[in-house]
Amino acid sequence: MNENAELTASFTELYGAAPEGIWAAPGRVNLIGEYTDFNDGFVMPLALPHTARAAVARRTDGVLRLHSTDVPGGVVSLRVDELAPHSGHGWAAYPAGVVWALRDAGHPVTGADIQLTSTVPVGAGLSSSAALEVVTALALNDLFALGLSAPELAVLGQRAENAFVGVPCGVMDQMASACCTEGHALYLDTRDLTQRQVPFDLAAHGLQLLVVDTRVKHSLGDGAYAERRAGCEAGARALGIGTLRDLPYEGLDTALDTLAAAGEDESVVRYVRHVVSDNHRVEQVIALLDAGEVRAAGPVLNEGHVSLRDDLRVSCPELDLVVASANAAGALGARMTGGGFGGSAIVLVEEEAADTVAKSVIEAFTSAGFATPGVFPAVPSAGARRLGPAA
Repeated sequence: MNENAELTASFTELYGAAPEGIWAAPGRVNLIGEYTDFNDGFVMPLALPHTARAAVARRTDGVLRLHSTDVPGGVVSLRVDELAPHSGHGWAAYPAGVVWALRDAGHPVTGADIQLTSTVPVGAGLSSSAALEVVTALALNDLFALGLSAPELAVLGQRAENAFVGVPCGVMDQMASACCTEGHALYLDTRDLTQRQVPFDLAAHGLQLLVVDTRVKHSLGDGAYAERRAGCEAGARALGIGTLRDLPYEGLDTALDTLAAAGEDESVVRYVRHVVSDNHRVEQVIALLDAGEVRAAGPVLNEGHVSLRDDLRVSCPELDLVVASANAAGALGARMTGGGFGGSAIVLVEEEAADTVAKSVIEAFTSAGFATPGVFPAVPSAGARRLGPAA
């Protein structure tokens, strides 16, 4: 029995009838451009082969039933007309928030039975929550014939996470899950959601991008993310601009002097330096990929990690050890990816050196007394899609 047949059988056993279809939405890694999306900046994620899958059937009685094969516990049963932000529900808040966001935007979602399962590692900084949001939004969009585009579904997923769950994330994760295409990285302008699919065929260049999951769990709901967002917004206000996107890289040094002279907190100065320089790094990597100079992106990844570690201060000893040990073993470059405080790092390596670098990282973790990390290649994969009828 294949995975979709298993999910169909599980849904049918749970709810007493077959689902109307099965949908999938991937997790992601971000190549470059971190903490830039809520500053209207640039990002460059790619979708992973790891997905959240949903078997779904419509209901017309206002009941929303949610179940995950990955979380202990029974079915979470809610009424769609009683969904309210910040009302809890644990993992179920992510799909429930999507239903709330769709209804709040005027879309006639009258209930659903949903069975979810996911291979996206939770807490690894690979956007497991965005995958849940996007797969739910896509399924309901199809079943209720809402006619929403992939970017519109991503924005609704972001609204669910911001307003319903209470995490002030930008839109990158949902856009990556909804819009990425196989074999490409997504160059996204988060201000107007214009996007370009950039060919990212590492194998053709004899390269691999490794993901190293440190196994250190992180939660963006713990206040550190919100504090950095508030600091970025304070910096923009002090500079008299709408968002940090409006500060060109060439004007960064002058702006930092202005902030210091105005008595802004040193953390605000650091956050501004990171965001503006990371926007610049996205543009550098785009230019290198367009020129076919993929290897030259390695040092830019290293610079990005230093900025995240020293200016944004969202790294941790395990993430720093991935970068240091991978580079010492011959990697072309490495950096933490995602929200930080744990989660994952990415490592750009020559294909023939991938096993050696991975082994060196694992040995470094063992020597440091850390848990063994998970290491796998990041294969640029397809975004959210319907996998077909349930039959």
